[in-house]
Amino acid sequence: MAGGLIWTGCSVNPDPDPDPSAQRDRPTATAQPKQTPKPDPEPSPSPTAFDFTPAPERAPRTAADGVRLARAVAAGPELFGPGHVKRTPYESDPADWAVLDEDCVWQRSPLPAGVLASLTRRSELPAEGAKGPMRFAAVVTVHREVSSADWELARSLEEVLRCPEQQLSQSEKTAGMISQGTVFGAGGNRFAEDSIGESGQFYSDEVGGPHDYYWDQARIGQVTLAVVGKGAEGRTKDELNDALGAAISSMMIRVRTELEAAR
Repeated sequence: MAGGLIWTGCSVNPDPDPDPSAQRDRPTATAQPKQTPKPDPEPSPSPTAFDFTPAPERAPRTAADGVRLARAVAAGPELFGPGHVKRTPYESDPADWAVLDEDCVWQRSPLPAGVLASLTRRSELPAEGAKGPMRFAAVVTVHREVSSADWELARSLEEVLRCPEQQLSQSEKTAGMISQGTVFGAGGNRFAEDSIGESGQFYSDEVGGPHDYYWDQARIGQVTLAVVGKGAEGRTKDELNDALGAAISSMMIRVRTELEAAR
Protein backbone atom coordinates (compact mmCIF):
# COMPACT_ATOMS: atom_id res chain seq x y z
CA MET A 1 0.00 0.00 0.00
CA ALA A 2 1.49 3.34 -1.06
CA GLY A 3 1.83 5.88 1.71
CA GLY A 4 1.50 9.64 1.30
CA LEU A 5 3.87 12.15 2.89
CA ILE A 6 2.66 15.57 4.12
CA TRP A 7 5.26 18.33 4.33
CA THR A 8 4.87 21.45 6.55
CA GLY A 9 7.04 24.53 6.06
CA CYS A 10 7.68 27.82 7.95
CA SER A 11 7.18 31.17 6.23
CA VAL A 12 9.01 34.34 7.40
CA ASN A 13 6.97 37.54 7.32
CA PRO A 14 8.76 40.86 6.62
CA ASP A 15 9.58 42.63 9.92
CA PRO A 16 7.42 45.76 10.28
CA ASP A 17 10.09 47.44 12.54
CA PRO A 18 13.05 48.82 10.53
CA ASP A 19 15.06 49.62 13.71
CA PRO A 20 18.37 47.62 13.55
CA SER A 21 18.53 47.50 17.36
CA ALA A 22 15.19 45.81 17.45
CA GLN A 23 16.58 43.22 15.11
CA ARG A 24 19.66 42.67 17.34
CA ASP A 25 17.53 42.19 20.49
CA ARG A 26 15.37 39.58 18.82
CA PRO A 27 16.37 35.98 19.68
CA THR A 28 17.95 34.02 16.90
CA ALA A 29 15.95 31.06 15.69
CA THR A 30 17.71 27.71 15.95
CA ALA A 31 17.74 25.74 12.73
CA GLN A 32 15.92 22.41 13.02
CA PRO A 33 17.47 19.35 11.38
CA LYS A 34 15.62 18.07 8.37
CA GLN A 35 13.81 14.76 8.83
CA THR A 36 14.35 12.12 6.20
CA PRO A 37 11.02 10.59 5.22
CA LYS A 38 10.72 6.86 5.86
CA PRO A 39 10.45 4.77 2.73
CA ASP A 40 7.19 3.00 1.97
CA PRO A 41 7.14 -0.58 3.22
CA GLU A 42 7.95 -3.23 0.65
CA PRO A 43 4.83 -5.00 -0.66
CA SER A 44 4.31 -8.51 0.64
CA PRO A 45 5.50 -11.12 -1.86
CA SER A 46 2.84 -13.17 -3.62
CA PRO A 47 2.48 -16.70 -2.26
CA THR A 48 4.30 -19.30 -4.33
CA ALA A 49 2.29 -22.32 -3.18
CA PHE A 50 -1.35 -22.96 -2.34
CA ASP A 51 -1.89 -22.43 1.38
CA PHE A 52 -3.75 -25.63 2.24
CA THR A 53 -2.63 -28.32 4.68
CA PRO A 54 -5.11 -31.19 4.95
CA ALA A 55 -5.40 -33.13 8.18
CA PRO A 56 -4.70 -36.83 7.41
CA GLU A 57 -7.28 -37.99 9.95
CA ARG A 58 -10.01 -35.94 8.21
CA ALA A 59 -9.37 -37.28 4.70
CA PRO A 60 -12.27 -39.40 3.36
CA ARG A 61 -11.33 -43.06 2.87
CA THR A 62 -14.63 -44.84 2.20
CA ALA A 63 -17.65 -44.29 -0.03
CA ALA A 64 -19.67 -43.26 3.03
CA ASP A 65 -16.99 -40.67 3.89
CA GLY A 66 -17.12 -39.37 0.34
CA VAL A 67 -20.90 -39.03 0.31
CA ARG A 68 -20.91 -37.21 3.66
CA LEU A 69 -18.27 -34.75 2.42
CA ALA A 70 -19.98 -34.18 -0.93
CA ARG A 71 -23.29 -33.40 0.78
CA ALA A 72 -21.58 -31.03 3.23
CA VAL A 73 -19.91 -29.09 0.40
CA ALA A 74 -22.25 -29.08 -2.63
CA ALA A 75 -24.03 -25.77 -3.19
CA GLY A 76 -27.79 -25.58 -2.89
CA PRO A 77 -29.88 -22.71 -4.31
CA GLU A 78 -29.13 -20.47 -1.31
CA LEU A 79 -25.47 -20.18 -2.36
CA PHE A 80 -26.28 -19.02 -5.89
CA GLY A 81 -28.17 -15.99 -4.65
CA PRO A 82 -31.56 -14.63 -3.56
CA GLY A 83 -34.58 -16.03 -5.35
CA HIS A 84 -32.94 -19.29 -6.43
CA VAL A 85 -34.89 -22.51 -5.86
CA LYS A 86 -34.32 -26.27 -6.11
CA ARG A 87 -34.96 -28.03 -9.38
CA THR A 88 -36.44 -31.51 -9.75
CA PRO A 89 -34.65 -33.88 -9.52
CA TYR A 90 -32.54 -31.97 -7.01
CA GLU A 91 -29.74 -34.44 -6.22
CA SER A 92 -28.03 -37.09 -8.33
CA ASP A 93 -27.11 -40.57 -7.13
CA PRO A 94 -23.63 -40.15 -5.51
CA ALA A 95 -22.67 -43.64 -6.73
CA ASP A 96 -22.43 -42.52 -10.38
CA TRP A 97 -21.18 -39.53 -12.35
CA ALA A 98 -21.45 -37.83 -15.75
CA VAL A 99 -19.15 -39.08 -18.52
CA LEU A 100 -18.70 -37.59 -22.01
CA ASP A 101 -18.72 -40.53 -24.43
CA GLU A 102 -16.97 -40.92 -27.76
CA ASP A 103 -19.92 -39.33 -29.57
CA CYS A 104 -19.77 -36.21 -27.36
CA VAL A 105 -22.95 -37.17 -25.50
CA TRP A 106 -23.09 -36.92 -21.70
CA GLN A 107 -24.10 -40.14 -19.95
CA ARG A 108 -24.42 -41.27 -16.32
CA SER A 109 -21.96 -44.04 -15.46
CA PRO A 110 -20.93 -45.97 -12.31
CA LEU A 111 -17.99 -44.45 -10.44
CA PRO A 112 -14.52 -45.82 -11.18
CA ALA A 113 -12.53 -47.40 -8.35
CA GLY A 114 -10.56 -44.19 -7.68
CA VAL A 115 -13.67 -42.09 -6.95
CA LEU A 116 -15.49 -42.33 -3.62
CA ALA A 117 -18.54 -40.19 -4.43
CA SER A 118 -19.86 -37.61 -6.88
CA LEU A 119 -22.91 -35.48 -6.13
CA THR A 120 -24.78 -33.01 -8.33
CA ARG A 121 -27.34 -30.51 -7.00
CA ARG A 122 -29.56 -28.54 -9.41
CA SER A 123 -30.97 -25.05 -8.89
CA GLU A 124 -32.55 -22.29 -10.92
CA LEU A 125 -33.55 -18.65 -10.86
CA PRO A 126 -37.14 -18.82 -12.16
CA ALA A 127 -38.42 -16.83 -15.10
CA GLU A 128 -39.68 -13.35 -14.31
CA GLY A 129 -41.49 -11.17 -16.81
CA ALA A 130 -39.42 -11.02 -20.00
CA LYS A 131 -36.50 -12.82 -18.33
CA GLY A 132 -36.19 -16.55 -18.85
CA PRO A 133 -35.06 -19.09 -16.21
CA MET A 134 -31.34 -19.35 -15.46
CA ARG A 135 -30.38 -22.90 -14.50
CA PHE A 136 -27.44 -24.02 -12.42
CA ALA A 137 -25.76 -27.15 -11.10
CA ALA A 138 -23.09 -27.73 -8.47
CA VAL A 139 -20.93 -30.87 -8.61
CA VAL A 140 -18.64 -32.21 -5.88
CA THR A 141 -16.47 -35.25 -6.63
CA VAL A 142 -14.43 -36.88 -3.89
CA HIS A 143 -11.47 -38.93 -5.07
CA ARG A 144 -9.53 -41.54 -3.16
CA GLU A 145 -6.21 -39.87 -4.03
CA VAL A 146 -5.06 -36.39 -5.08
CA SER A 147 -3.58 -37.80 -8.30
CA SER A 148 -7.01 -39.08 -9.38
CA ALA A 149 -8.58 -35.63 -8.81
CA ASP A 150 -5.74 -34.07 -10.81
CA TRP A 151 -6.46 -36.39 -13.73
CA GLU A 152 -10.12 -35.41 -13.69
CA LEU A 153 -9.23 -31.78 -14.45
CA ALA A 154 -6.79 -32.87 -17.16
CA ARG A 155 -9.58 -34.88 -18.83
CA SER A 156 -11.94 -31.90 -18.62
CA LEU A 157 -9.50 -29.79 -20.63
CA GLU A 158 -9.08 -32.54 -23.22
CA GLU A 159 -12.84 -33.06 -23.58
CA VAL A 160 -13.47 -29.52 -24.82
CA LEU A 161 -10.77 -29.93 -27.46
CA ARG A 162 -12.30 -33.26 -28.48
CA CYS A 163 -15.92 -32.09 -28.30
CA PRO A 164 -16.51 -28.37 -28.89
CA GLU A 165 -20.16 -29.38 -29.40
CA GLN A 166 -21.75 -31.50 -26.66
CA GLN A 167 -25.16 -33.12 -26.18
CA LEU A 168 -26.23 -32.50 -22.57
CA SER A 169 -29.57 -34.34 -22.87
CA GLN A 170 -32.16 -35.11 -25.49
CA SER A 171 -33.37 -31.50 -25.37
CA GLU A 172 -30.18 -29.57 -24.54
CA LYS A 173 -26.82 -29.05 -26.21
CA THR A 174 -23.82 -26.72 -26.24
CA ALA A 175 -21.70 -25.41 -29.11
CA GLY A 176 -18.54 -23.38 -29.61
CA MET A 177 -17.03 -24.61 -26.35
CA ILE A 178 -13.59 -23.28 -25.34
CA SER A 179 -11.63 -23.82 -22.13
CA GLN A 180 -8.62 -22.52 -20.22
CA GLY A 181 -6.79 -24.14 -17.31
CA THR A 182 -4.88 -22.18 -14.66
CA VAL A 183 -2.72 -23.68 -11.95
CA PHE A 184 -2.26 -21.86 -8.66
CA GLY A 185 -0.42 -18.56 -9.13
CA ALA A 186 -1.30 -18.19 -12.83
CA GLY A 187 -4.04 -16.06 -14.36
CA GLY A 188 -5.17 -14.67 -11.01
CA ASN A 189 -5.75 -18.12 -9.49
CA ARG A 190 -5.15 -17.67 -5.74
CA PHE A 191 -8.02 -19.86 -4.58
CA ALA A 192 -7.32 -23.46 -5.70
CA GLU A 193 -4.52 -25.82 -6.64
CA ASP A 194 -5.88 -26.02 -10.17
CA SER A 195 -8.86 -24.56 -12.01
CA ILE A 196 -10.61 -24.63 -15.38
CA GLY A 197 -12.99 -22.21 -17.02
CA GLU A 198 -15.18 -23.29 -19.95
CA SER A 199 -17.63 -21.25 -21.98
CA GLY A 200 -19.81 -21.61 -25.03
CA GLN A 201 -23.37 -21.30 -26.30
CA PHE A 202 -26.35 -23.15 -24.88
CA TYR A 203 -29.46 -24.32 -26.77
CA SER A 204 -32.57 -26.06 -25.50
CA ASP A 205 -36.01 -26.98 -26.80
CA GLU A 206 -37.56 -25.05 -23.89
CA VAL A 207 -35.64 -21.75 -23.83
CA GLY A 208 -34.18 -21.67 -27.35
CA GLY A 209 -30.75 -20.19 -27.90
CA PRO A 210 -28.02 -19.39 -28.27
CA HIS A 211 -27.59 -18.34 -24.63
CA ASP A 212 -24.47 -18.04 -22.49
CA TYR A 213 -23.05 -21.22 -20.98
CA TYR A 214 -20.30 -21.43 -18.35
CA TRP A 215 -18.58 -24.27 -16.52
CA ASP A 216 -16.09 -23.49 -13.74
CA GLN A 217 -14.10 -26.25 -12.06
CA ALA A 218 -11.45 -26.27 -9.34
CA ARG A 219 -9.44 -28.76 -7.29
CA ILE A 220 -8.52 -28.58 -3.62
CA GLY A 221 -6.65 -31.68 -2.51
CA GLN A 222 -8.57 -34.84 -3.40
CA VAL A 223 -11.83 -32.95 -4.06
CA THR A 224 -13.00 -31.36 -7.30
CA LEU A 225 -15.71 -28.69 -7.37
CA ALA A 226 -17.69 -27.52 -10.37
CA VAL A 227 -20.52 -25.14 -11.13
CA VAL A 228 -22.39 -24.82 -14.41
CA GLY A 229 -24.69 -22.01 -15.48
CA LYS A 230 -27.12 -21.82 -18.40
CA GLY A 231 -28.34 -18.44 -19.57
CA ALA A 232 -31.72 -17.45 -20.94
CA GLU A 233 -33.52 -14.65 -22.76
CA GLY A 234 -33.14 -11.31 -20.96
CA ARG A 235 -30.34 -12.54 -18.70
CA THR A 236 -26.84 -11.02 -18.75
CA LYS A 237 -23.37 -12.52 -18.51
CA ASP A 238 -22.86 -10.67 -15.23
CA GLU A 239 -25.95 -12.27 -13.68
CA LEU A 240 -24.69 -15.70 -14.66
CA ASN A 241 -21.11 -15.12 -13.54
CA ASP A 242 -22.08 -13.52 -10.22
CA ALA A 243 -24.19 -16.53 -9.27
CA LEU A 244 -21.49 -19.01 -10.30
CA GLY A 245 -18.75 -17.08 -8.48
CA ALA A 246 -20.75 -16.88 -5.25
CA ALA A 247 -21.50 -20.60 -5.26
CA ILE A 248 -18.04 -21.95 -6.04
CA SER A 249 -16.36 -19.55 -3.59
CA SER A 250 -18.60 -20.83 -0.79
CA MET A 251 -17.92 -24.43 -1.79
CA MET A 252 -14.17 -23.84 -1.58
CA ILE A 253 -14.55 -22.48 1.94
CA ARG A 254 -16.61 -25.54 2.89
CA VAL A 255 -13.96 -27.94 1.57
CA ARG A 256 -11.25 -26.24 3.58
CA THR A 257 -13.42 -26.26 6.68
CA GLU A 258 -13.99 -30.01 6.29
CA LEU A 259 -10.44 -31.10 5.46
CA GLU A 260 -7.91 -28.52 6.64
CA ALA A 261 -5.66 -29.10 9.62
CA ALA A 262 -6.19 -26.86 12.64
CA ARG A 263 -3.88 -23.84 12.89
